[in-house]
Amino acid sequence: MEKVAIFVDVQNIYYTTRQCYQKHFNYSAFWQQATAGKQVVAAIAYATDRGDSKQLGFQQILKNIGFTVKLKPYIQRRDGTSKGDWDVGITLDVMDYAAQADRIVLLSGDGDFELLLQKVRNDFATASDVYGVHSLTAPALIQSADNFIAIAGALLL
Repeated sequence: MEKVAIFVDVQNIYYTTRQCYQKHFNYSAFWQQATAGKQVVAAIAYATDRGDSKQLGFQQILKNIGFTVKLKPYIQRRDGTSKGDWDVGITLDVMDYAAQADRIVLLSGDGDFELLLQKVRNDFATASDVYGVHSLTAPALIQSADNFIAIAGALLL
């Protein structure tokens, strides 16, 4: 049975599905698709913590599906911009689990992860699947993945 480790850049998936489709990502449908016939060695969703009840409910849904939810505080800067970047945390966890998994499943459109996928393939012979909104996923990330799965159709709510 193939072993998979799943890593979700929640903010990226939220904003790209909203921007392109004005819809939400269907985490339950994704879970069924990505884990069918596979052993899950890790499933981590990375999000920002604003502390509101709607977010707490969403985080509980993710936990009920099977994800471990990691939170970073939401930081609002004086200039109105915000910060909640998990790139380093995702990278460290992928490196920790790459030797235990046959396949890394990454949900993000962020091109910064291109080098990470190349590294786990070269160092651990670990394959990778990337789920992202096609028009908003960095071409370099699409090319670095063994499989790119476009978020559309049944993966949307």
